[in-house]
Amino acid sequence: MSAIVSVEKLSKRYEGIHALREVDLAIEEGEILALLGPNGAGKTTLISCICGIASITSGKVLVGGHDNVTDYRAARAQIGLVPQEINLEPFERVMNTVRFSRGLFGKGRDDAYLERILRQLSLWDKRDAQVRELSGGMKRRVLIAKALAHEPKVLFLDEPTAGVDVGLRKEMWETVAELKRHGVTIILTTHYIEEAEAMADRIGIISDGEIRLVRDKAALMRELGRKLFVIELMEPAERVPEGLEDYDLTLSRDGSELTYTYDTTGDGTGITRLLNALAERGLRARDVRTEQSSLEDIFVDLVGEDAA
Repeated sequence: MSAIVSVEKLSKRYEGIHALREVDLAIEEGEILALLGPNGAGKTTLISCICGIASITSGKVLVGGHDNVTDYRAARAQIGLVPQEINLEPFERVMNTVRFSRGLFGKGRDDAYLERILRQLSLWDKRDAQVRELSGGMKRRVLIAKALAHEPKVLFLDEPTAGVDVGLRKEMWETVAELKRHGVTIILTTHYIEEAEAMADRIGIISDGEIRLVRDKAALMRELGRKLFVIELMEPAERVPEGLEDYDLTLSRDGSELTYTYDTTGDGTGITRLLNALAERGLRARDVRTEQSSLEDIFVDLVGEDAA
């Protein structure tokens, strides 16, 4: 895959405040990239700069090979943007709303294409309905239809499920997955960990205006993830046995469980040696289980207190 969006040394300052600090980012064609970060991290500012809504203090952005400053119209034509806020004309009909957005980009009327988009978003049967008659989930899908009306190559979703219930959030996940199947490159910003974990091919983590990492989701989980081996003891222990300092062990408050944390990328887990060492000290296991660290654990480790 090749980069359809390229961000180089991008900085943005507001009255001396650094909102973005020399951000480098390459977004590959056909992928879903989740940009994850706490509130105020710079997610929306980054999208605004890429889309040309906010001016760039320094650096460079290319969209489909077009510079978004010197060749703004060509760059912007490549982009569909779905904002956080639902800002639609309540008395306008769905089809007219989407048709108008297409016209804003100088595209000729193509109702067959718009029908395909509306069907893809399960809105075709609502094409003649007024926006005010729609549910919250349908209104968000209308925003996506508007963003896709001019046939962009890249779709930005800025906090697409902010403030919505769990059911609607999962519905939006399914919509995004369907768009990817149709070849749309998608970049979404979110502070919902489970959203990034459920949908993304790659994860970018931003904090304090800086990109901390961009990594394939599965690789990120392997490289930074931890596994926990939890040992339920037959008899509660008062303390972690002496002589086991080489193991990363913690004892539960009631003494009923020992938890061993180990690196998933190491040469060996050391579990067999640990169990033998415990047996030598008279501690017997009633049961054992393993737990994988989540993306949330990784996120908190990387951004620390900023995530709170």
